[in-house]
Amino acid sequence: MSTSSLPPENSRGIALGKELAQAARFWEPLRIAYNVALAGVVGAWVMATWPHFRLAMKLTTLVPMVFLALVANVCYSAAYLVELPLQQTPGTWVRHWRWAVWTAGTLFAIVLANYWIADEIFPDVH
Repeated sequence: MSTSSLPPENSRGIALGKELAQAARFWEPLRIAYNVALAGVVGAWVMATWPHFRLAMKLTTLVPMVFLALVANVCYSAAYLVELPLQQTPGTWVRHWRWAVWTAGTLFAIVLANYWIADEIFPDVH
């Protein structure tokens, strides 16, 4: 059945599904690199300040760390809120700027993670 024989709301749903799949093909593989970058920030902080963070390495701190990792991934998903409307614009410039958006977002997340560790977590570890 072709999309031209479907009611307009069904064809729009199919188009949205294709746009979402196209966006996911770009963004989801890069989610791994994003998480590795943020894990590298945390690892660098722990290694650079090891005697300080040694006391924080216990099972009770695992839940807050997992929560922060989940929040970071929810923030990563915000790329779809930008990507999907931009796919509606004419031209192929969206595909060319995805890398710039990913790089800027990842750098912002790295800066935010450094700030959060330095200002909120590091001073509270005793």
